[in-house]
Amino acid sequence: MHFVYAKGILTGSDGFCGINVYRGCSHGCVYCDSRSKCYRFTHPFEDIEVKQNAPELLDAALRSKRKKCMIGTGSMSDPYMHCEETLGLTRRCLEVILKNGFGVAVQTKSDRILRDIDLLSEINRTAKCVVQVTLTTYDDDLCSILEPNVCNTKRRIEVLEEMQKRGIPTVVWLTPILPFINDTAENITAILNECVRMGVKGIIDFGMGMTLREGDREYYYEALDKHFPGMKERYIKRYGNAYELPSPNAQELKGIFRDICKTNGILSTPEECFGFMQEMPEKYTQISLFDM
Repeated sequence: MHFVYAKGILTGSDGFCGINVYRGCSHGCVYCDSRSKCYRFTHPFEDIEVKQNAPELLDAALRSKRKKCMIGTGSMSDPYMHCEETLGLTRRCLEVILKNGFGVAVQTKSDRILRDIDLLSEINRTAKCVVQVTLTTYDDDLCSILEPNVCNTKRRIEVLEEMQKRGIPTVVWLTPILPFINDTAENITAILNECVRMGVKGIIDFGMGMTLREGDREYYYEALDKHFPGMKERYIKRYGNAYELPSPNAQELKGIFRDICKTNGILSTPEECFGFMQEMPEKYTQISLFDM
């Protein structure tokens, strides 16, 4: 872990903005796209870059905005990785968002988010809060291999349950689905049934498969050699160096996904889910006379 003073923290347009307090991650997920070389990390991925002035930068940026909007976090690095326990920068940023009357959409795999459920509830009361949780693998043993340094799927379902109790809307990322590993009807159905039980607002799926590119591919293949001997060769034979790797079972799995979502009124396309997450309630988006 190393500390930097960032020059800026807020990206995006007036309608939806994003922040990343950290760069890199300690969760160790074998498939993580953020390891890809296209993101131009200048430090080892596990050597977390901490933007120590993030709350101050965010406060200044939000105070200068004329219209309220949703603020997203967690797209590149999980805001609730291990170092957040002691640093608390994500919590301080949530306090800034609440103070300035903005909404927030948080994406995580970690139950550490429960520490901040008080703030998330208050943001949802005064503006809007959406909590996004990634669920890929229902089996605990397999989950511990694919996502080794973070709480398992059962615990993440408990996170969804706690958010439901507080009236905080949730969205699940059902991705990536790894060919020949967790791409079974049994796995997908078990996760979807829990989503229904937890009353999630939407589920994001990008076609029942995964992506690989330089940097990410090498790390993933090393994990395959360690945990699934012979699997790397199976991937190379079927996919070569392709970027998109759809599951051989994709059509069946997408059918299960569509049926369960339709039956239970769950948003089921990325466009629907992103639209919901990025939409700020109209009464909060009006330009204040005091801001003109």
